[in-house]
Amino acid sequence: MKKLMLTLAVSLAFAPSAFAQDAAKPLAKGEAKPPAGMPAYGKDKPTPAPKIAKKTLPNGLSVWVVQRDGLPRVDYVLAMRGAGFAADSPAQAGFAGLLAAMLNEGTTKRDSRAIAEAAQGMGGEVAASPAADGILLSANALTSQAGAMMELMAEVARQPSFPENEVALTKANALQALRVSETTPTFRAERAIKKAVYGDHPYGRTDPTVESINAVSAEMLRAEYAKRFRPDRALLVITGRIKEAEAMKLAQQAFGDWKATGPALPETAPAPASAKPARIVLQRQGSVQSTLRLGAPGIAASAADQIPLRLASTILGGGFSSRVNMNLREEKGYTYGASAGARMSRTGGAIVGGADVRNEVTAAALNEYFSEYKRIGADLVPAKEMEMNKRYVAGGYLISNQLQRSVATTLASNWLVGLPPEFLGQYVPLIQKVTPEQVRTVSKKYFAPENQSIIVVGDSAALGEQLKTFGEFTVTDK
Repeated sequence: MKKLMLTLAVSLAFAPSAFAQDAAKPLAKGEAKPPAGMPAYGKDKPTPAPKIAKKTLPNGLSVWVVQRDGLPRVDYVLAMRGAGFAADSPAQAGFAGLLAAMLNEGTTKRDSRAIAEAAQGMGGEVAASPAADGILLSANALTSQAGAMMELMAEVARQPSFPENEVALTKANALQALRVSETTPTFRAERAIKKAVYGDHPYGRTDPTVESINAVSAEMLRAEYAKRFRPDRALLVITGRIKEAEAMKLAQQAFGDWKATGPALPETAPAPASAKPARIVLQRQGSVQSTLRLGAPGIAASAADQIPLRLASTILGGGFSSRVNMNLREEKGYTYGASAGARMSRTGGAIVGGADVRNEVTAAALNEYFSEYKRIGADLVPAKEMEMNKRYVAGGYLISNQLQRSVATTLASNWLVGLPPEFLGQYVPLIQKVTPEQVRTVSKKYFAPENQSIIVVGDSAALGEQLKTFGEFTVTDK
């Protein structure tokens, strides 16, 4: 079955460049010329969905097990909902990143080196990463070390000590990384577009500041950890060559006596559904190019429109053969790459487009963006383009979920944003059912040019009169 999945995935992944059945027909706008002699597509195969065993421990911890044959390895992902950036206060912007980074830097039993050496001795590793809606703690080991790795992962998750020396080092590294990031136009543009779309909502302040980093202390980390890490808001996903009964037993042994302390943090408030479009130039004196971002409020990952909007995003700006990239890069030569699409979180989302372009074509590039936004919201996507992008989405999704670690991460990430375990197998069939009318409807609603904020990072003097047709821009160095 896995060989079948891989063959199907590879054939689908290369679909955007293949139009063999209609090679003699004129090419549509943005359509790639097919290689000569390319055979017709084979019949689509059913999308295999893994069996997921589910159990909730008495303390509220959800445990999902996906048994897979193959390499003698087991992967774990512990998802902590409500522990991510959305839980950070305005004064703690980006705090979840530091909290995640500190988890494997010391426990009540071992220091950071001992944790790393123990994991390596089991043929694996332990690491954590933050997201808007939570924190993911991942681990893996040889199957023969499944129990020992589960115990180590539980130790890191349940008994972090936040040693003073490691806190100081992590803060110093974070400050240095922030200084480097703030010299890049991409970081500044992304930070500004999130603020324009989300306003004061927590999704708009996921980036740290010098002040928020300096304010972090070991005491703060311990206090926030106690609020954010609790079994009744956690999911443990186990994948690999391990029997379901054994996996459930190990989970009970390692996490069964874990107890929540104190009240849970409140759920994340809904993100804004609308925002007044902003016009901002972030000054970058002497720059020979402009970094563009267009953005507007979007939808939550579980919203009714999410499937057609995902496909519309792929068609418009989700890959090399997408409309905005073919237009701005291949036809106009304005940029090396352009993108656009939906970003979805648990309680809301954003529509974001962006590219780096030469100063003299800044306004022209924005006009082409808005032209493509209008076109996809007004005209039905041709059948061939629909088919191409459905195959691209399906192929990419299947390839990305071949590895058992990826399956565990996808399940945990979906859970954080409010999607059920069944979505793993439902996604591709749902994409395949989307109609051109649905794509047009969601595109007209969410990609409407009049709703888009515009952020430009560049030299305001070099941009001259170009931007005046898009409204009055505020120029700032921040």
